[in-house]
Amino acid sequence: MNDVKHIVDDIKQGKLKPIYFLMGEEPYYIDKISDFIEDTVLDESEKGFNQAILYGRDVSIDEVVASAKRFPMMAEHQVIIVKEAQDLSRTIDKLEAYANNPQPTTVLVLNYKYKKLDKRKKVYKAIAKTGVLYESKKLYENQVSDWIRRVLSGKKFTIEPKAAQMLVEFLGTDLSKISNELDKLTSVLPEQTIIDANHVEENIGISKDFNNFELRKAVGRRDILKSNRIINYFAQNPKNNPLVMTISLLNSFFTQLLLFHGLKDKSKGTVARTLGVNPYFVDDYVSAARNYPMRKVSQVIALLRDADVKSKGVGANQSHDDILKELLFKILH
Repeated sequence: MNDVKHIVDDIKQGKLKPIYFLMGEEPYYIDKISDFIEDTVLDESEKGFNQAILYGRDVSIDEVVASAKRFPMMAEHQVIIVKEAQDLSRTIDKLEAYANNPQPTTVLVLNYKYKKLDKRKKVYKAIAKTGVLYESKKLYENQVSDWIRRVLSGKKFTIEPKAAQMLVEFLGTDLSKISNELDKLTSVLPEQTIIDANHVEENIGISKDFNNFELRKAVGRRDILKSNRIINYFAQNPKNNPLVMTISLLNSFFTQLLLFHGLKDKSKGTVARTLGVNPYFVDDYVSAARNYPMRKVSQVIALLRDADVKSKGVGANQSHDDILKELLFKILH
């Protein structure tokens, strides 16, 4: 986020670069920077003649360069944005010559999603010398809660750890999707609100009592009754609670529990850093470690792998409900 802020701040101050090569696995910030350039570099009166949106599947590098070499009309700059520029990956090396000597009155933006340039390539070095190279990296699941907290802080909101975890477990790591849901929350709640599980349930539709977070917690405590209540709810709402997600999250939990057992220093800070979790959740691992010794944890991980295979229709002809019920029975007994 600091790199994005630096790029945006420079643009706001009029410190424009002739090339912005935006690449990487996470499209959210690529779109944010590109949209900011599209919306702010030119006045509305200048955009008609001086702003063009191209698509990688429809143009060649030669056509992009030809457009970039033109001079602006009655404006200081022209803006050329190439969306889906990854479709030009086979010929992207041809951009090197232009990157070495770019048109100073052009702002050329290439949205190169889900891929990145090889740093050893001459085109990479040429762009790095005259323009901006930004790599938008995919966040790991354990980083997304902190991202949610930072985004909401910028909007003058705070969020409780459980509520943030509910969002991550329901929406995954797709920042665009999460951002849309955060916009829903912040549009209906007053500033300074501390967003809790009830707010998430009421405004986004994620049950605060019947979700993977609560299932993981109940399994960790070996609470058989609550675990069964949750999976019965899942059976009635399969679209919102896919088996693959439940297995994945339980697998992450027990893999972290295996790491916990191997720690010599089990202080809250060390556990949180090693497992990549919020300190708020450390007590869940302390409790689960008492219920699941290391040998049992290893057995559970094997059970989860077996259930994952069955869920894909390999070696079993069971419904997802039956697979989950059998899995939970074996874990809890």
